[in-house]
Amino acid sequence: MSAESLEIAKNLYQSGKAAFESGQYRQAVENLEKAIALVNRNSRTGGEVQIWLVTAYEAAGRTEDAIALCEELKRHPFSETSKQARRLVYILKAPKLQRPSEWMTQIPDLGALSDNESKIRLAANSTKSNQPKKPTEREYVDLSQVNTKDNRFIWVALITISLILGSLVWLSF
Repeated sequence: MSAESLEIAKNLYQSGKAAFESGQYRQAVENLEKAIALVNRNSRTGGEVQIWLVTAYEAAGRTEDAIALCEELKRHPFSETSKQARRLVYILKAPKLQRPSEWMTQIPDLGALSDNESKIRLAANSTKSNQPKKPTEREYVDLSQVNTKDNRFIWVALITISLILGSLVWLSF
């Protein structure tokens, strides 16, 4: 492997990671597959790229490809890569749990709105936010409704603390 192809592979690997982290999973898969073609699959770098490819496959909805690649990586020469592959296979093969619908937030489909309707809504929201707000009036509290009695708990607590401190001072001599 030449130094030039190794440099290209590292650039593709970084591009694939960046695409994955920004949510562009298909682009990540493409870049990582190209990077694997340029590096030795049994090297440490090859193992890292393949582990990232497993996660990109899963994110892109290609779970079967991810599991198949993990099964291959379980026999990788570097122990860290094979250990990660075993953990990932366990996670990928785990049964999917059903989430209650009340745990989920529904995001409205904005594609159904026409362009004109969305512009009207945006304009209405911006004019509402630009209007000056009215100063709030002070709310007066009726003092006859406020509890102003002494709280006995405070006196009990102060006496208890002073007794404890006094006994500690007396016992220290």
